[in-house]
Amino acid sequence: MYGELVPVGGGDPIPLTKKSLRMGRRENCDIVLRFANISANHCLLSVDEGYWFVRDLGSRNGIKVNGNRIRGDSRKRLDPGDVLSIAKHDYEVKYAPIDLGAVGPPPAEDKADYFMRQSLLERAGLDRRKDADKRINVLNLKPGQLDDRDRNKPV
Repeated sequence: MYGELVPVGGGDPIPLTKKSLRMGRRENCDIVLRFANISANHCLLSVDEGYWFVRDLGSRNGIKVNGNRIRGDSRKRLDPGDVLSIAKHDYEVKYAPIDLGAVGPPPAEDKADYFMRQSLLERAGLDRRKDADKRINVLNLKPGQLDDRDRNKPV
């Protein structure tokens, strides 16, 4: 066994029996959660360098780690004691990284993927393309001509 998910508030722990586990409502999932708000293929748990990671598989109600929502196209490391929320169902993650072969610092999460989706200007809030239709060409105006009607016209 590679660890377990313990339901917060009580219930039987879910053993993590393989290094890669698909969770969802479908019977062909490794861990079947029979709740209406769980997607057919909700998330994927996997071990990397001795640490568990979770990735949302495009679920409708999403996943959270310690209350922070995880984007569907990135993975999040699950440290021992973290609370994994699948839809509205909370589980405490219990495992020992050393037992799974962890050596040295934990592996990085997929932050690079998140940052590469946006340009530097977009991340800094300086992207002009969004505001291009809101600009007014003041060179074509006469003194006192600018009023509220002109602010809604694109250049």
